[in-house]
Amino acid sequence: MRGTAIKNRTKLPNIFLGLIMLFMYVPIVIVIIYSFNESKLSSVWEGFSWRWYQELFEDEAMFEALRNSLVLALSSSTAAALIGTLGAFGMTRAKLKANTSVEYVSTLPIMIPEIILGMVFMVFFSLIGMPYGMTTLIIAHTAFCIPYVFMLVKARLVGMDKSLGEAAADLGAGPARVFRDITLPLIAPAILSGMMLSFAMSFDDVIISIFVTGANTNTLPIKVYTQLKTGVSPKINALCALIFAATVIICIISAVVNRMRRPENREDSVTEY
Repeated sequence: MRGTAIKNRTKLPNIFLGLIMLFMYVPIVIVIIYSFNESKLSSVWEGFSWRWYQELFEDEAMFEALRNSLVLALSSSTAAALIGTLGAFGMTRAKLKANTSVEYVSTLPIMIPEIILGMVFMVFFSLIGMPYGMTTLIIAHTAFCIPYVFMLVKARLVGMDKSLGEAAADLGAGPARVFRDITLPLIAPAILSGMMLSFAMSFDDVIISIFVTGANTNTLPIKVYTQLKTGVSPKINALCALIFAATVIICIISAVVNRMRRPENREDSVTEY
């Protein structure tokens, strides 16, 4: 009886994990399937067709919105990575009594509701007379994304062995050389993780973008959101399928590159010893 109970217990985590995977990926699979549906109604299957993919590639406005979203996400995530990394590095080196308060203020954009941030940015840009458009979008998204990079890099810096930098300094390396050769390679994974998270948050944002975008600047989430009034076209299903496929390809390439690097790292470590 006891052995049977243990076997039943060990199956529960697998069942729970399977339910989570179903909950996460079944909607995506349904969207991909119905992107090949001939019917305009998602509730009715009328046969396999490439119709919506053809209409998608003929829709210049949709691809312009996608291009704007990619430019916005890449620009804001890059700027956030630079500012967040420098801020985290400065916070770990500075010895101030207000370090805790400054760190708390730096992470406020994550805790403040996006609708409040959007209104604040809208009022701020209006007061300084800056025209709404891609520039205001990049500034607002950068400010929103900085805390993600800041927290990840700061956690990496706090856990890093300080004796490595001190040893390099004892050997004659200056602060810039220590940062370039020691600190930066060690915190690079945290910077990349924060940048990827910032890219995803910026690419997917709707609320802040609505408040600070201009009449001639349209992003993909805003375009999809505005189409809800007249009904979302199945072209959106096709676009979602393409974005999902691109994401899977990027993940596969990343996994292959990391796997190829492991043997090289092991050989380098062996030769060094």
